[in-house]
Amino acid sequence: MENPFKFGTIVENEYFTDRVEEVGYISQFVNSPNHLVLISPRRFGKSSVVAKAIAQTGRKSMTVNLQQATSVADFAAKLLREFFKVHPMERVRHLITHFRFIPTISTNAITGTMDVSFQPGIDSTILLEDVMQLIEQAHSSEERLIVVLDEFQEILDLAPHLDKRLRAIMQNQKHINYILLGSQESMMTDIFEKKKSPFYHFGELMRLKKLPRNDFHTYLTVRLRSLFAEKSEDIADSILEYTDCHPYYSQQLAANIWNVVMLSHETQNSFQTAIDNIVTTHALDYERLWVNINRTSKWILRQLAISAKLQTGEYHTSTIYSALKRLQKDGYVIYTNRYELEDPFFREWIVRNI
Repeated sequence: MENPFKFGTIVENEYFTDRVEEVGYISQFVNSPNHLVLISPRRFGKSSVVAKAIAQTGRKSMTVNLQQATSVADFAAKLLREFFKVHPMERVRHLITHFRFIPTISTNAITGTMDVSFQPGIDSTILLEDVMQLIEQAHSSEERLIVVLDEFQEILDLAPHLDKRLRAIMQNQKHINYILLGSQESMMTDIFEKKKSPFYHFGELMRLKKLPRNDFHTYLTVRLRSLFAEKSEDIADSILEYTDCHPYYSQQLAANIWNVVMLSHETQNSFQTAIDNIVTTHALDYERLWVNINRTSKWILRQLAISAKLQTGEYHTSTIYSALKRLQKDGYVIYTNRYELEDPFFREWIVRNI
């Protein structure tokens, strides 16, 4: 039987878990001329929720992850490359002739996709302006394009004052709905909620929370029933208790439990065996992470791993707070109603080894 759990990529169709309200809200919202800002920790399923919502609208869309952009010119090239997936080159050739710097465009013989590059040394701001103007001109008020920019907080590090330049371009575009995703809550909040920020109140702010436990429990129980029969509800409880309903890690643990049972036909210790397998598989990665973390952060991670209090007098409150912010930015720690380790298997590794 095929494993009914999926993680690590955009989740679609039968693998998609709940989020009915969020999907409905997003698909309805982008039917207006407004923009949406979606914030949540990494691996909460932002991309999957947005992809499903866009699919429901039937509208054309394109997505660029700013975390993968190495420069403003690379960002412009990625935008243009994604644009060609929506509009074939021959249909927009006349618009490209208006570029101030003509890009080099070729077809990848293996993938069939368009490769885009610009000559080095060219003013990257002009490149970005020309590409975004092209995207605007290729659409109309009746046929607006949905542009998804993932990990949007990266604009602050990509180039100085890029946020101001980008906002100046976007405010004049009438034929695009932007959905801006971000995993760094404090940075995203600063970008869209601080009055001095160029993107102050640029769009509707939405925060994606963990999946509702009851819905997630039902999802897991139904898919585990063929393996565990009467015990499927108990296994679902154990998974959600261990992962605290984290979407990605719940799917990962469930998928590994499924694999353990299918390979060994043993259901008695499959839950613990799956955890052991995941921790062992990633042990070397966790060790490398640990070596590169400073002493204060190590102390905080250890305290969080054993559910101990952070206010012990060993470090000043300001020191702890600064370290927590760094750990959040680096993706080790998330905050929902409390601070916690993002990865429950990293937590397990810390408890076992440190």
